[in-house]
Amino acid sequence: MTTVTLPTVSPPPGRYAVAPGRSFAELTAYYGPLATLRRRVTLTGASLTIPETESGSGSGSGSELMSQSESADARPVFRFDLAGTMKASLVSEHVEPLADGRHLQLLADLDVRGVAFPVLLRLRVVRCAEGRMLVVGSTRLPYRLLRRATGFRLPWSRPATRLRLLLAAEFA
Repeated sequence: MTTVTLPTVSPPPGRYAVAPGRSFAELTAYYGPLATLRRRVTLTGASLTIPETESGSGSGSGSELMSQSESADARPVFRFDLAGTMKASLVSEHVEPLADGRHLQLLADLDVRGVAFPVLLRLRVVRCAEGRMLVVGSTRLPYRLLRRATGFRLPWSRPATRLRLLLAAEFA
């Protein structure tokens, strides 16, 4: 019989950043089922801030940490800063672990040109060790609504009905 240890959802409390070259962001535009544009977006910065729990103990499983952090003051905060085609920042408002314990659902604001656009980002925790966390996730954005709300536009030669933003980062 083998024992399988599931990874915890979050590392100990603290602020974690992404080392240069350890992140990836891609923007894909779709018109119906066809991808009309696929471009790598520069991820200028990414950070994860996990606050101290009220009890002061950093030990415990990640799901316990997430459930304790439901109060507004003790929520983990993900931040992704994008440059290039899409100059924006994505900041989480609410982080919720999903049932399997290896996925996180983030309700976030995509700030494009000073206008916040609501986003639902699902992250998969690929690896979580002491002081390190590797996540991969994507979100779909309705292009027409994003264009109307923020003024973000693709080139006229690239029609789109929706966008997909793919993010991968290793926090250490």
